[in-house]
Amino acid sequence: MTTRIRLARPGDEADIVAMIHELALFERAPEQCTVDESQISAALFGENGVASCFLAEVGGDVAAMALWFRNFSTWDGVAGIHLEDLYVRERFRRRGIARTLLAALAAECVEKGYSRLGWAVLDWNTDAIALYDAVGGEPLTEWIGYRISGPELSALAREIS
Repeated sequence: MTTRIRLARPGDEADIVAMIHELALFERAPEQCTVDESQISAALFGENGVASCFLAEVGGDVAAMALWFRNFSTWDGVAGIHLEDLYVRERFRRRGIARTLLAALAAECVEKGYSRLGWAVLDWNTDAIALYDAVGGEPLTEWIGYRISGPELSALAREIS
């Protein structure tokens, strides 16, 4: 069957949220995933939308997603794409769909004049790492990712008051 890539549209929220929760389970952290359809709707389609999403369809079924947002490179002086989530539903794996979604994101970058496509991967996800290596991705081993959230984020924000 043919894989069709398209931009998500209103009405796709249930599939997107379901895949996000499936991904959280795969990544061994389902309790941390609290997103719902209204949040995804606002993020993708709202007046102040902050993200975009490609969906892969196979035989009319939503098989996979690539959810991303624009970032900016001060060194290049142009935007890029950060791929937040790439997920292929289990029954559709090993068909090249993830690679096709990455190619769609690369085409989006080229079409819009963006200078880079970036993402993060869990160090134990060997199948994803193999794919990223195969498409020419380079691990940024000299960079350490940091995040602040929850009570620590609130505590830091209170320092400005």
